[in-house]
Amino acid sequence: MSELLSQLWTPEVQTAFTVVVVLLVILYIISIVWVVRDAYLRGTHWYLWGVVALIPVIGIIAYCMLRPPMLQIDRDEQELEVALKQRQLMQYGECATCGYPVEADYVLCPNCHTQLKNLCTTCNHALEPAWTVCPYCATPVAAQGARRRAPRASQRSQTPRTHNSRTEAAE
Repeated sequence: MSELLSQLWTPEVQTAFTVVVVLLVILYIISIVWVVRDAYLRGTHWYLWGVVALIPVIGIIAYCMLRPPMLQIDRDEQELEVALKQRQLMQYGECATCGYPVEADYVLCPNCHTQLKNLCTTCNHALEPAWTVCPYCATPVAAQGARRRAPRASQRSQTPRTHNSRTEAAE
């Protein structure tokens, strides 16, 4: 048996075996370094994952299965995007009559045509309802009279609609 083993265990096979073992050890060390670095970037307890990664093969498989799905920088960016969207939505208000979203500079609700702000009779700037003087031209707002309303439904129905005229032409 030893004779057979000595014939198979040549210096070339011994060198190849040594190279393979060295490469496996290097791969093992690199995988531990990768686990620790990746866990750190994902914002988890990197030192605990480093200890788990010391278990050959099973530790790396466990980390790959249980690691957080996003990097910490990606989570921070996602939180900033959500905060930006919320801030953009806060620029809009709601119509007090119908609840339709309206921008801060709207004078009239585009949905129910309720007047949201007064217009200055002198300079035609939009005025907040609580203002008593136009800040643009110093015209008193109280002199403008009562608050203007949107056109009534009877006045709106007098305007021709293209949809109705098409259906009437079809009849």
